[in-house]
Amino acid sequence: MAVLEDSELESKSQKKKPLSEDEKRRKKITPGSLMKALVRPGAADKAPSDGDQVIYHCTIRTLDGVVVESTRAEFGGNGVPKRQVLGKSKMILGLLEGIPTMFLGEVAVFKMKPELHYGEEGCPVSVSGSFPKDDELHFEIELIDFSKAKVVTEDLGIIKKVKEEGQGWEQPREPYEVKVWISAKSGDGKMIFSHTEGEPFFFTFGKSEIPKGLQMGIGTMSRGEKAVIYVMKDYLSECPIIPSLTGITEIHFEVELLHFIQVRDVLGDGRLIKRRLRDGRGEFPMDCPLKDSLLQVHYKGMLLNEEKTIFYDTRVNNNGQPFEFRSGEGLVPEGLEMCTRLMLPGEIALVTCPPDFAYDKFPRPAEVPEGAHVQWEIELLDYEKQKDWTGFNFREIMDDVEKIKSTGNRLFKEGKYDLAKAKYEHVLREFNHVNPQDDEEGKEFSDTRNLLNLNVAACWLKLGEFRKSIEACNKVLDTNLYHVKALYRRGMAYMDAGDFEATRADFNQMMTADKSSEPTAKAALLKLKKEEQELQRRARQQFKGLFDKKPGEISEVGSWDSGQEEDPNKIREADVGCKDETENEHLLEATAPPQPPATVWSRIWPTGRRLFHDFGLDKCTIL
Repeated sequence: MAVLEDSELESKSQKKKPLSEDEKRRKKITPGSLMKALVRPGAADKAPSDGDQVIYHCTIRTLDGVVVESTRAEFGGNGVPKRQVLGKSKMILGLLEGIPTMFLGEVAVFKMKPELHYGEEGCPVSVSGSFPKDDELHFEIELIDFSKAKVVTEDLGIIKKVKEEGQGWEQPREPYEVKVWISAKSGDGKMIFSHTEGEPFFFTFGKSEIPKGLQMGIGTMSRGEKAVIYVMKDYLSECPIIPSLTGITEIHFEVELLHFIQVRDVLGDGRLIKRRLRDGRGEFPMDCPLKDSLLQVHYKGMLLNEEKTIFYDTRVNNNGQPFEFRSGEGLVPEGLEMCTRLMLPGEIALVTCPPDFAYDKFPRPAEVPEGAHVQWEIELLDYEKQKDWTGFNFREIMDDVEKIKSTGNRLFKEGKYDLAKAKYEHVLREFNHVNPQDDEEGKEFSDTRNLLNLNVAACWLKLGEFRKSIEACNKVLDTNLYHVKALYRRGMAYMDAGDFEATRADFNQMMTADKSSEPTAKAALLKLKKEEQELQRRARQQFKGLFDKKPGEISEVGSWDSGQEEDPNKIREADVGCKDETENEHLLEATAPPQPPATVWSRIWPTGRRLFHDFGLDKCTIL
């Protein structure tokens, strides 16, 4: 067996893990260039290592004893010890190698040749031009403290030292409401303020009530944690607790995080706010209710007036019984459901809700005036998740699908297209795990999946997302190129998207695929013709007189408004006669409110190029 030489072992080691910059620098140390003399031994047997924050006083002298530089006030310094993180801070090579040999409280003198301090080639620490960096120097170091450090910012402007670990995983963030004991000292140990008695200090994240750096440090703490947060001047800002920063270069904050209330800005605009009053069971968000969960809640509704008038309380108005509702079925105001789905079982929350997410779009209790902001105090008792199909046979799965589909149909009839779509898409996702056992089950499975995709397409059409509606229809046509209902629905989506050529192709394909669909297809083609004629009329009005002006003049562009408002109750004539063979017939255009008109530019293309050619505009230059 071959024996590897030291140089070969070193080479292999380097290939496995590249050397850090500090390790490369250490390799330049030559024997005798760094020497240590112990002045006072330390009181412990543990030395600092990479990743530790070290706090030390440093006095630099020439070999004749002349003080060149010092952190100590008696030698002309500011009295503030240096703070650095081994392996992260920029340090001279001699201290990078020497401090890890020291113990807590130890005082030592390091004799360094120039290449071990500021005379090192490429030294990462700069000094003034008058500094004797080419001389051999003595560095007297007193190691005051060292500890594991949490580096909050990469520039080491904010560092945290944990004194006592907290509980749980959650940490406060904007806009949480926080209670702490807190005190602050300057870098030289002078007390700036102390708030450790009486009522805890209260602040809200993001409100500039405490210095930016302190807030960032507290944002890394958990409930009950005690820590010292070191903040450099760049991260300090004047605020009520520190009105002046004159003469301050850094502050050491001692913090105990007593409590914080989870405050969620649910909409992101400050209108729908959820405050957690009591913790729940489990971990957020893994243990929060999912879509389709059956929830049990107690809740109390209040008006935001001086009296906080209560207009509903399940414990009073529901015979003391909790209220049950299934998420996604629209049985409670949208704001209440959105916030409840952010809760854990057992949690109590106070929700402040704007009118458009409360009762302006939901049956309004008599005591609630129109446009009223409300508050709900909600307790999530528990929830039951949507059934898991594991262990179900095919018939049991299809029966459950029928129930979910029926709920989606009801939501569609009520105009809640987003909620209906979520129901259909939920089943489609679960279908990925269903395996029919024979041809009969396979046909039923395929037919149901196609119907669900068509229902999703209908929802997208009502929501004005024509391209997404087309994509849903394509999933059906990929399995059956001549699926009449998919061709019809995709044709209607193409028409609303302004792609008239594709519309015509789909309606003609309908008649080829099934002669019985010919009346419906012809009615749709008639509507298509009217749409094209109307678009041409608008285009002529738009460009009328555009080229009648003399060079240099600009003609005003005509309005696209035809002067007539679309009747919201008008039945789309192209939809008449197209009947689904299932109970989902109501998803056809004839029984739902008309789709808001698309913008003119979205409808003029791709037919617009042909119109420009008809008017000769492709041969003109607009000056």
